[in-house]
Amino acid sequence: MRKKCYIYTRVSTAAQTEGYSLEAQTERLRKYADYKEMEVVREYCDAGKSGKSITGRPEFQRMLQDVSEERDGVAFILVFKLSRFGRNAADVLNSLQFIQDYGVNLVCVEDGIDSSKDSGKLTITVLSAVAEIERENILVQTMEGRKQKAREGKWNGGQAPFGYDLDSRNSTLVVNEEEAEIVRIIYDKFVHTDMGADAICNYLNQRGYTKKKVRGHELNYFARGLIMKILDNPVYTGKIAYGKNVTEKVKGTRDEYRRVKTDDYLLADGLHEAIVDEETWEAAREKRKRTGVRFVKTHSLEHEHILTGLIRCPLCGGGMSGTVQRRQNKKTGEYKDTFYYRCHHRKKVDGKICDYKPMLNQKMFNAEVEEFIRYMVAGDEFRKFVQEKLEEKVDVSALETEREQLQKQLKQVQGSKLKLIQMLDRLDTGDKHYTRKYQDMQDRLDNLYDKVAEFEEAMKDIDAKIGASYGKEITGKKLYEFLLDFDILYDKMTDMEKKEFMNTFIEKIELKNETVNNGTGQGSRIEHIDLAFPVYYGDCKGTRIRMPEENTVEVVCLLENRRTRPGKRNSGRV
Repeated sequence: MRKKCYIYTRVSTAAQTEGYSLEAQTERLRKYADYKEMEVVREYCDAGKSGKSITGRPEFQRMLQDVSEERDGVAFILVFKLSRFGRNAADVLNSLQFIQDYGVNLVCVEDGIDSSKDSGKLTITVLSAVAEIERENILVQTMEGRKQKAREGKWNGGQAPFGYDLDSRNSTLVVNEEEAEIVRIIYDKFVHTDMGADAICNYLNQRGYTKKKVRGHELNYFARGLIMKILDNPVYTGKIAYGKNVTEKVKGTRDEYRRVKTDDYLLADGLHEAIVDEETWEAAREKRKRTGVRFVKTHSLEHEHILTGLIRCPLCGGGMSGTVQRRQNKKTGEYKDTFYYRCHHRKKVDGKICDYKPMLNQKMFNAEVEEFIRYMVAGDEFRKFVQEKLEEKVDVSALETEREQLQKQLKQVQGSKLKLIQMLDRLDTGDKHYTRKYQDMQDRLDNLYDKVAEFEEAMKDIDAKIGASYGKEITGKKLYEFLLDFDILYDKMTDMEKKEFMNTFIEKIELKNETVNNGTGQGSRIEHIDLAFPVYYGDCKGTRIRMPEENTVEVVCLLENRRTRPGKRNSGRV
């Protein structure tokens, strides 16, 4: 009986070294499987994914999931080289141990390694450590190349800073005069008046100045963060800075990193034109040193604004965030903090900055949301629904089918591309129509390359969807398990843990568009709550909870093939 196996391929960039392309890897592994009389039951491919860790490789994670579920009863996973399996030694060894726990072994065809043999695991341990060192060396070389580019005064890639456009051909910045004028206003107001970042934002927004949206979720109005970036960036004096932010490993973790600021960075003369002079820049730096002292929290140290960002302003739709009113007892000298949620008026409504004034008392509002969850999880039908959810398996079969179809189409296009290249090579230079034939073939070849790029991009999208499906399933199961014991666990959590839970469970909280006096109005202030995961409430399943005037709630259902039972009214709204 033929043993079953999986094939896993990976390249970190589209322009991978010759011999490491996805097609070359797959062809070599298939031939090996035929030679060893193995049956290839599934193929997994991470295109354009780094091997530094298993996170960010959806196909690799899907493969491990299939192994853990013993989906196909495979005995081996075939990879071209060990570096395709991973470049992080700890991840490689952990993943190897994981698959071996289910009776599956790793075969690295080009390296001649088989983990089922005695010497296999030792060899893998050594080579994976070498692969990790190689990855670090590549990173160092890449960073050194970028540093040299900065020394030459060129832009190092990425979005051009506000006030400039990017000349990508020459890797230089070109002044955008319309934006540059705003940059000069920002420096002038900051240096020559007592305006701070917030006041400058208001000044610009009230006078109709806007900025272009680089990403879909961005505002086209000025916010404090952008003002601070402009004031802190030496690029506006004609300089190129490299290394202002560095990546450092988070202590106590294996592969978690964070970006931190550093004062030890490269500053070189740029090839671009300055927008502000050195004197103005230095004056701004001096004022930033005096006024830019970070606020240190001294009261209510454990407090977190649990629902900040989730509550939406009923006028502008912006996320409401936390604020505090601190009062001192004149007799005892002690301070008392009262926390609220309020709109920060950063969006416009009918051409005017939002002026929603009411503030919501955090203690009361948090309690209302928490009480709803307690009431919901207490129902027998809810608990039964959760148990069913915990037993569900994520279904990505439709996505897998779509991916297989795209892979077949991609293979056909790549075959046509190869034939055309061979025809080009055989073209007779002595042919009187050589130039026209060559151009015709070149045009067809360019068209095929465009199609290859389209198919590869479509497959990347599907890979991301599959990875997201598995990731959401894991998050959902953890959340449902927590909800079963919500009454016991929630009160024991810190504010930070409560905030993390609410941000996972709730998408947004919409308020009624009515006057609320510091959150003390009668009845519920909530219009509806949108959840990230479906729940059972009000006799149906859904992701939206509508809060009416009276002290009851109803669910706006996203029906899951459910029929209303005879003789019983459906309380949901669709």
